[in-house]
Amino acid sequence: MAGDYKQRRVESSLISSLPYRVRLLCWLLKTGSYICRRSDGTVNRSLGTWLNCKPLANETPTRGVYTKDIVIDEATGAWFRLFVPVSNNEEGTLPVVVYFHGGGFTVLSASNAPYDTFCRRLAKRRRVVVVSVDYRLAPEHKYPAAYDDCFAAVAWLRERGRGYLPPNADLSRCFLMGESAGGNIVHHVGCRVAGEGDMSPVNIVGHVLIQPYFGGEERTPAELRLSNGVPLITLEACDWNWKAFLPEGATRDHPAADVTGTDISGFSLPPSLVVVGGLDLLKDRDLLYVEHLKNMGKQVELLFYEDGIHGFHFFPYYLASKFIDDLKHFLQIR
Repeated sequence: MAGDYKQRRVESSLISSLPYRVRLLCWLLKTGSYICRRSDGTVNRSLGTWLNCKPLANETPTRGVYTKDIVIDEATGAWFRLFVPVSNNEEGTLPVVVYFHGGGFTVLSASNAPYDTFCRRLAKRRRVVVVSVDYRLAPEHKYPAAYDDCFAAVAWLRERGRGYLPPNADLSRCFLMGESAGGNIVHHVGCRVAGEGDMSPVNIVGHVLIQPYFGGEERTPAELRLSNGVPLITLEACDWNWKAFLPEGATRDHPAADVTGTDISGFSLPPSLVVVGGLDLLKDRDLLYVEHLKNMGKQVELLFYEDGIHGFHFFPYYLASKFIDDLKHFLQIR
């Protein structure tokens, strides 16, 4: 009990020390998400569209990167935004990062401003081609629609990628990366890709899970401590999103949410980098996931930011830039 009280005081102090601008942005985003969630379990899409800023793709380079929107499947509406860094210097091949956005499976899009900005920064500073996938959302499209769409993006790269990506995009060095719900998708799609066997010319060489969104019926200590006081997300919102996404009647112990009960020892998974924030109510589940990978005999690295809030890499403070720097080693050695 004394240890929990001490941890609570440390976390409260770190939250209070966050830049005012960051706390204000978190409050605005949290409020916007709240008012879009209806009591009947649906999402007010019209209001969400009005609240969100969505930059258009631009094939004229902007800040060293050009972008283009490409349809994956007209039937499902799945598509992706391509980010390609430009350079006046001759350079070799570029790795490909397939990015899955967050939003609790219920909101946000690959075209939202935070994702456009982050993926543009990632492409430019890490010299990678980014494929940022837009997938169907719950509750209109429940489990497993998001997983199906994101796997379809990888399959699309296998079948058609060389005809659409720049000539120097190296599909043999592909990474799956995502944050929050997107991190959850990395795990599930990564296992599905591994189960497919040969996906040539696509070769997944690494998984990057940024504060992955996992769940369970039993509350973790971090969920209880940080349920309402932490910036950006709340326990109530997490529960609402799981109910919207999971099959009717399923609990948060469903394997889509609680992945630690699933035996993945037979999958040939690439090395994983799991990014955890000390001020994120998901942190205990993310750390359990790291231990689960180790127990399954998988190679995993942990990147822990003590003062990292949920979605820290989108916000205007030092951790956003530091994170891009810290990705360098993992992306370059594969």
